Amino acid sequence: MTYNRFAYLYDQLMNDVPYERWVEFLKNVFQKYDVNQPEILDIGCGTGTLPILLSKLNYSVSGVDLSEEMLSVAMAKAEQEKVNIPFFQQNMVELEGFNELDCVTIFCDSLNYLETEDQVKQTFRNVHESLKENGLFLFDVHSPYKIEEIFAEETFFIDDAELSLVWSCTQGVQPLSVEHDLVFFMKDEHRDLYERFEEYHNQRTYPINTYKTWLNENGFEIKEIIADFDESVEEMSERIFFIAMKK
Repeated sequence: MTYNRFAYLYDQLMNDVPYERWVEFLKNVFQKYDVNQPEILDIGCGTGTLPILLSKLNYSVSGVDLSEEMLSVAMAKAEQEKVNIPFFQQNMVELEGFNELDCVTIFCDSLNYLETEDQVKQTFRNVHESLKENGLFLFDVHSPYKIEEIFAEETFFIDDAELSLVWSCTQGVQPLSVEHDLVFFMKDEHRDLYERFEEYHNQRTYPINTYKTWLNENGFEIKEIIADFDESVEEMSERIFFIAMKK
């Protein structure tokens, strides 16, 4: 899956996403587990918003993403913000070249873009190899409830003067998967018209116990599982956070 032109609209569409809450979540975890001056790798970094925020807090952080277009935006933003962040184009399933890291993150449901169970398990193995002993692996995923009840057969709309979006969700072929069909209408700055283009994305999640099993099988000790940043996991939780440590 690539993001193509979507990468250049991503930040506009994600304007209301509370990246600061991911930052606070990380800071709290580091404090709780006595991690000082961590070296962090953010996988699925997208346009670099989270790594930039972390870098401004003097964390040592690098970013990895599959999309060349996303990384192009990320590098331009980092230069504009005057922070030095190494960005790498890699598939998380084929992650290589990192070792002795203090922390690896996969946030904003990036893990849900993997298509198969084997890809998720291979990613867990790659992360394990990239961490130092007792290094932390933090990630979040869509809950089964969100896939089945929030996304299922729903259509969402964004409409403003510069950009309109029709976002249709349908049940995917695989269990606990959703297909996102995105139709954009973007205003042309030089002509009095809107240009139409489309994107397609597929996401898949798994039951919490399945993630727990895969983490244990691949050398992690699960420290905490919480929902929606800082709440107990409940039936109607939408985003599940895992805090795991390399054994």
